[in-house]
Amino acid sequence: MRIFLFILCLFPSTLWAENAPGQITVTGQGRADAQPDMAMISVGVSSQAASAKQALAQTNSATARVLERLKAAGIAARDLQTGALSLSPRWDQRGEPGQERAITGYLATNSVRVRVRQLADLGKMLDTAVELGANQFNGLSFGLQDPGPQTDKARRAAVADALARARLYAAAAGVKLGPILSISEAGVTPPPMPQMRSMAAAEAVPLAPGEVTLEASVTVVFAIGQAE
Repeated sequence: MRIFLFILCLFPSTLWAENAPGQITVTGQGRADAQPDMAMISVGVSSQAASAKQALAQTNSATARVLERLKAAGIAARDLQTGALSLSPRWDQRGEPGQERAITGYLATNSVRVRVRQLADLGKMLDTAVELGANQFNGLSFGLQDPGPQTDKARRAAVADALARARLYAAAAGVKLGPILSISEAGVTPPPMPQMRSMAAAEAVPLAPGEVTLEASVTVVFAIGQAE
């Protein structure tokens, strides 16, 4: 008897695995499309000057003008954010090989992120930024001010997709689909952000917001019932 008990202690996982119920694990995908009601743009101001102080002063002045005009145009302070301030030397590219290159000036850059809640004003905001000295366009994305309802719609679609897949696999295998053992969310994917790097003053910028897509993924584990 003692020897038998000892053997059970050595192989508990093997005995459990033989008696464990079968499972079907599937991953469901869901998506929800909606018309965007806001946009996020990132514009930059860069200036070159002989000294670092001059380059920073010019960039700061232009950035301040952009911020003040955007506020005057109706953009709330909470929808404006500065960042990515950088200062770097400009080197003489005409030096002979082996010679130490000289610094010919400095480049200062600052960026401003703007959340535009009225899409009808987006083109005007871009034009305003360019007129006041913004000479870099670092990105544009469209989104939803309240993504919750569309996110839930994508999640429900993902669960429905997982159920449909599980039923198909169970039928193909000739078994009954048992109860759900677990559900885990693999994530919700926000709309992609297109990257655009050049900007020039021109006529009103033509924009088409189209639709944004939210995607959700869930993993669902089902028990397998008795064979049909």
